[in-house]
Amino acid sequence: MDNNNLDLMRTIQLKFPRLSKGQKLIAEYILKHYDKAAFMTAAKLGSSVGVSESTVVRFANELDYAGYPELQKALQELIKNKLTTVQRIELSNDFISQDNALKGVLKSDIENIRATLEKINYSAFENSVDSIVNAKKIYIVGLRSSTALADFLGFYLNLILDNVKIVSYGMSDIFEQMLNLSQDDCVIGIGFPRYAMRTVEVLTFAKSRNADVIAITDSVLSPLAARADYTLIAESNMASFVDSLVAPLSVINALIIAVGLRTKDKISQTFNDLEGIWQEYQIYSYKNKEDNKF
Repeated sequence: MDNNNLDLMRTIQLKFPRLSKGQKLIAEYILKHYDKAAFMTAAKLGSSVGVSESTVVRFANELDYAGYPELQKALQELIKNKLTTVQRIELSNDFISQDNALKGVLKSDIENIRATLEKINYSAFENSVDSIVNAKKIYIVGLRSSTALADFLGFYLNLILDNVKIVSYGMSDIFEQMLNLSQDDCVIGIGFPRYAMRTVEVLTFAKSRNADVIAITDSVLSPLAARADYTLIAESNMASFVDSLVAPLSVINALIIAVGLRTKDKISQTFNDLEGIWQEYQIYSYKNKEDNKF
């Protein structure tokens, strides 16, 4: 089926007259409640409209999908950037209860990492590492919930390379912080639904300056990916008001380690110097002052 998921609703409407009675019930439910259907299993969706799980699978086939998971993915792509926080809270109440919150969230995060491992472009990853290592200056932008990811990436890259700037809201405008951006630089944009408009604008600005652009985002259909030279896909699906950042953080960990391995001679000296500073100024608490290895 066409990857343009914006046509999904129209496809359902066009095929509606030829659907069986049970399939029409599914179609009507999706057209009215697609935000909830996107996070339902085939069995749950069937139960909600009073049909069997196999009828739901046949409905997906009727829309030219190989199976229900492909239809579900298309629905999620369609809605994930449109859900308000209030709608996400309602969804989390439907699918994650208080007594299974821990297990439900952990299982979801495991699936996100598994999906990321399958989807990520290894060539894009290696090219991203090359771009970071060779850049004159590296700018990192991640706003809203992605701020924590940007800070984490910036903290470690700065220890390794010492030419990293985290771009964020502050005393000066974001674009003022990137005034000297050039084609010799690299910009890393981090963003997940709902995508922060300012992050998208920063990447557009970076492209106008011919800088290398790396996007860490959830889909090739993401507005960040559309402006990137290299896109690292990390799943962030979560039927909740809280963004799942476990898989993105795992990708960022891999990026930091890969950059470190490329510059291991330099970072060995850097961390040797830092250990001396940390010990002298008691940066960390040690159980035994005579043993500073822990």
